[in-house]
Amino acid sequence: MTDPRTDAHERAPGAEPSLGEIVTQITSDLNRLLRQEIELARVELTAEARKAGKAAGMLGGAGFAGYMVAVLASLAVAYGLSNVIDLGWATALVALVWAIAGAVLFLRGRTAMRQVSPKPEKTIETLKEDAEWARHPTS
Repeated sequence: MTDPRTDAHERAPGAEPSLGEIVTQITSDLNRLLRQEIELARVELTAEARKAGKAAGMLGGAGFAGYMVAVLASLAVAYGLSNVIDLGWATALVALVWAIAGAVLFLRGRTAMRQVSPKPEKTIETLKEDAEWARHPTS
């Protein structure tokens, strides 16, 4: 079989390309387009991952700062309560409040996690439709 690209150069001026040349050109163009789209997606995802990494670092710092505030506020409440009850009981009371808050958050988080789907259902369905269209583009 001859290369359609060289046949196109050897064709007489004004002659129509053959069906094989057209199909080869379309296939080549689709392959090039697919590679370019994949490269574009890779570049975009890399840039977004960098932004997400920076944001995650800042959120981690904010979380640590919030943790420190909670610890120091808890100590302040315990010492404030020590004016009314013994310091040991005051710290136990503050710890109990934190235990209840943690249990409530755990239960709500577990319930929310059970609703998360492990597969991207819509993406999988779209890819199946695309594959079906590629097999039968005119139907």
